[in-house]
Amino acid sequence: MTEHPEQPTPPARQSRRLDARSLRGLAHPLRMQIFELLNLDGPSTATRLAERLGENTGTVSWHLRHLAEHGFIEEETGRGTKRERWWRRVPVANRLDTSDFRDDADTRGALSLYLHELVQQYFNRVTSYLGEEWENEWRDVGTVSDWSHLRLTAAQLQSLNEEFAAVIARHTPAPDAEPDPDALPIVVQIQSFPRRSRNAR
Repeated sequence: MTEHPEQPTPPARQSRRLDARSLRGLAHPLRMQIFELLNLDGPSTATRLAERLGENTGTVSWHLRHLAEHGFIEEETGRGTKRERWWRRVPVANRLDTSDFRDDADTRGALSLYLHELVQQYFNRVTSYLGEEWENEWRDVGTVSDWSHLRLTAAQLQSLNEEFAAVIARHTPAPDAEPDPDALPIVVQIQSFPRRSRNAR
């Protein structure tokens, strides 16, 4: 299974494949929350992030430095003061291939935690959207759908995922494109996976 953690905005021009060290550096519930906020809402400070997350500023600062050490975020130079540093996501798309860690017992726990937290983030985004008030033009165009009657081979499932990615790429504006004033940030979440049949034999 291949996971594509959050893509930076604007679209990344570079990508990196996460190794065991970088995976362990990210696989922590609070660090993943911090990383998500910087990814979705842009640069911030430890103080601002701590307020949003209900955490101690010192704790958030420690995790920010940890994320920076592993190359996920960087300080935004020329902004802030010595006492209040601004942090932003490094504009690199992170790619995680779970098969890289299939036989690595030392990384199995970090991988399990990361995937659990990632799915929880996806769930939280949907529930937040459903609990918010939106104008009809936006409420009517969002979707929470599933299709559970497909029967595909592994190669066909891979092809389906590649087609999904190609569609998203066609709708992703160029980094230097002028944003439409009526456009809002959009989150697209896709989960496609095989399911073992539970039919009695």
